[in-house]
Amino acid sequence: MRQGLFVTIEGCEGAGKSTQCTLLALALERHGYPTYTAREPGGTPVSEKIRAILLDPGNNEITPRVELLLFLASRAQLVHQVILPALERGAVVISDRFHHSTLAYQGGARGLGLEDVGRVNAFATGALLPDITFLLDLPPEDGFLRKQGTTADRMEGAGIEFHRRVREVFLELAERERERIVVLDACEPVEKIAGQIESRVFQLLDQRSGQ
Repeated sequence: MRQGLFVTIEGCEGAGKSTQCTLLALALERHGYPTYTAREPGGTPVSEKIRAILLDPGNNEITPRVELLLFLASRAQLVHQVILPALERGAVVISDRFHHSTLAYQGGARGLGLEDVGRVNAFATGALLPDITFLLDLPPEDGFLRKQGTTADRMEGAGIEFHRRVREVFLELAERERERIVVLDACEPVEKIAGQIESRVFQLLDQRSGQ
């Protein structure tokens, strides 16, 4: 039976997801909570190989449906091999992206449809959902300014209009799932965002311990 807490951090390119995952894990560990941090795509040997295929800018022949299935193959392996066992041990699992990214990128921006993508994702994950999701929101133009000087991967190179649509769908999802998704302004200082995330996560943990 699942006993841990599943936290996901979402957002467009350059929003600061990896930084916030790291800061949250450090804060939890300081308070004695067992944690596991994952990234998507990736997180297992098989998933990392799929990540390399997906992000290689030379793989321009990948179609939206193939892209979706590769992302979900990576996720299915990660859930089976890492996330579920960690949750069953009572850990707090922090994932840099999860199914909301698939809905925004492939369901919305790639045009595959939110409902269809949602169904396939539920199959891949056994209908696993995060307990809470933090959406780091900022205009994609600002995100790419932060990434200046780095080499764009295949997803980052999809064009600014694509990434504007990704942001729109993320915000649509946040409206639909207000009980799960917390929208944070990614233009705020890193420390302020980290404090907001930590406050909500510790609140959830306190609620669970009091049950």
